[in-house]
Amino acid sequence: MDPLKVTPPQEAKLHFLDYWRIIRIRKTVILAVFLLVVITATLVTFMLPETYSSTARIEVQRDQSDIAALVSAPMTGVYDPYFILNEQELIQSELILGEVVKKLGLEDRWGKAYSNGEKLKRTEAIGLIKKNLVVRPLRNTSLIEIQVYSEKPTEAAEVAEAIADAYKEHRESRRKELSQSGIDTLLVDYKEYEQKIDEAQTNLDQLRRKLNIPDSAASEYAGPLLTQDSLKHINALRIESAAEFVRQEKVFSELTNLSPQRLAQTLPSAVQDNLLANLLEQKNLIDQRLIYAQRDLGPSNYDLVKMQASLADLQTKIQDRVDGTMKAMEAKVHAMAMYLTNLDQEVVKAKQEDIDMANRTQPYFDAKRKLEEMLRFRSMLKSKIEVEKVDKDLPKTIMVTITDKAQVPGKAVRPNKPLNIALGIIIGLVVGVGLAFFIEYLDTSVKTIDDVERALQAPVLGVIPQNVGLMLEEGSESPHAEAYRVLRTNILFSRKDDKLNSMAVVSAGAGEGKSTTVFNLASIFAQSGQRVIVVDSDLRRPTLHKMLHVTNSIGLTNYLLKQNSLEEVIQTTSNPSLDFLASGKLPSSSLGILSSAQMKDLISELKQRYDFVFFDSPPIMGVSDASILASEMDMTLQVIQYRRYPQPMNIRAKQLIEKVGGNLVGIVLNNINMSQDESYYYYSGYYHDYYYYRSTNEESSVSSAGDGEASNDGKGKGGAGDKPRLDIKPKY
Repeated sequence: MDPLKVTPPQEAKLHFLDYWRIIRIRKTVILAVFLLVVITATLVTFMLPETYSSTARIEVQRDQSDIAALVSAPMTGVYDPYFILNEQELIQSELILGEVVKKLGLEDRWGKAYSNGEKLKRTEAIGLIKKNLVVRPLRNTSLIEIQVYSEKPTEAAEVAEAIADAYKEHRESRRKELSQSGIDTLLVDYKEYEQKIDEAQTNLDQLRRKLNIPDSAASEYAGPLLTQDSLKHINALRIESAAEFVRQEKVFSELTNLSPQRLAQTLPSAVQDNLLANLLEQKNLIDQRLIYAQRDLGPSNYDLVKMQASLADLQTKIQDRVDGTMKAMEAKVHAMAMYLTNLDQEVVKAKQEDIDMANRTQPYFDAKRKLEEMLRFRSMLKSKIEVEKVDKDLPKTIMVTITDKAQVPGKAVRPNKPLNIALGIIIGLVVGVGLAFFIEYLDTSVKTIDDVERALQAPVLGVIPQNVGLMLEEGSESPHAEAYRVLRTNILFSRKDDKLNSMAVVSAGAGEGKSTTVFNLASIFAQSGQRVIVVDSDLRRPTLHKMLHVTNSIGLTNYLLKQNSLEEVIQTTSNPSLDFLASGKLPSSSLGILSSAQMKDLISELKQRYDFVFFDSPPIMGVSDASILASEMDMTLQVIQYRRYPQPMNIRAKQLIEKVGGNLVGIVLNNINMSQDESYYYYSGYYHDYYYYRSTNEESSVSSAGDGEASNDGKGKGGAGDKPRLDIKPKY
């Protein structure tokens, strides 16, 4: 199983340490922006002129008098936000501020200060006041604060006080003007109504005389006429007579149906006839006496006969009285019928007369009703005028009350130096950090190992720190050597076959450190006792000969052009196990020399002579030579410089390697800033600290041994300037 096989990448999730890494990497940008903003804010704050503030507070009520008016007014104590907002805008209007400008003479005063002595226009002076004026209501109250800013403390208090006074005077004068205007309008209406009433009264008198309306009718409002009284009286009599007629007719009808004996007994009760009642009473007495006499006396007795004669006489009288009474009742019923007929005729006649009278007198009563309405309205209008006159003269200081007068401020309120500097610090940090993250967002270069493995799907075999020198100069004990040892170990484990011993080191662009990487990697392989050769195959921009401080007059091109033998072009170094083949001069006629058969033969020959063969190549994105080398080498190592080129460029380089059939064994991250990026510390921090501790102990041991011992060996490792000298010579 491949020990360095890349697992499928997982979704990247930002951690707090990732944010901290960005801040550390971009700390220069953050610090520069922070200092720029803070210094600018501080300079501007100290350059701004000092501004003073003075505040006057007023209580605002609706239009009302200090004492209760004669007529109850609507309730005004309820908080009305719209009223307060309207008054707030009124205070800032030209109507009020214009009075302030006029009262304080600000046109001349500010003209000398701001307009080179020329008098300002009123609108300009009002604009200056508005610019330095803040009017704000206190929430859920009827209080309004008037705050004025000025470079002069006395002027701020003076203007604030003048605005409050001008607003108060405006409210009071405006109320008086409105009241007087209303009274004048009411007086005009009152005079017009007086004239209309006189005309209506004259017209009413003319109608009364013309229509011949009696004074009794004219003295009452639409009162009943004489015909109406007669109609009511006649109608009442008719109703009463009709009821009596019905009763009498009913009694007469009932009595007519009775027998003579029964009629004689009933009639006294029905008609209240006392004479008939006396006759009936006498008859009853005689009847009783006759009964006793017939029992005691004989039929021919004188007294009995006399009593019988008296009884017969009484019966005759009773019958005559009954007949007379019945005839009288009949006549009475008939008379009542005739009377009812006459009453009906009178009612019809009275109704017609009433209709005629009402039609004739209707204009008069309409005019009279209109006149009385006008009289009532005139009375109300007169009362209203009197009330308004009294209310106009009542004091109205309660409408606007100055609760807090404007005071001369003791210190400036603007600029707020601590606040401005604090805001500058905060904004500087925010902008600096934001800019750092924005730059980081725009930066699509390689930043972490995860970026490489996620984008390129290839393992990272080594991480090389910044400021790495040549391993031949620094020696095997150099702290940086361990990074290349890690790289060598990973390469050895990445080989699928031990026979694979040739490697091309490529990069996407120029300046990514592939030449240094290939030379140091070869040095590390040579230090382990293996025979290694480094070939500078970057024919256009060779650099390895400069690292070794040798000439580039003879090398690879000379061999490929068959100008020199292989032994003549290979040079040795101070390390017996490491050989070097320079690029040589590149004639213009040999641009495709690396794809020749002679190059393939050279590669085969070097692979047989050496344990490992390393080729330095030009950037693969710009020159075809790198693609040719990648296709001919057993292994290809891609160098990516930390934060240099965009990721798509590195991905494209990898695709080019795979497209030509190259065997990409892995990636080398080069030029890592370990001090800024803590995520890479574990790659080099441990062995760096280890070698630093070891070298410190060795120096202490040498110092304790004495200077004489060190002077005996001019080549000692502890001496100053004891760098291994490169000894390069042709190998023949």
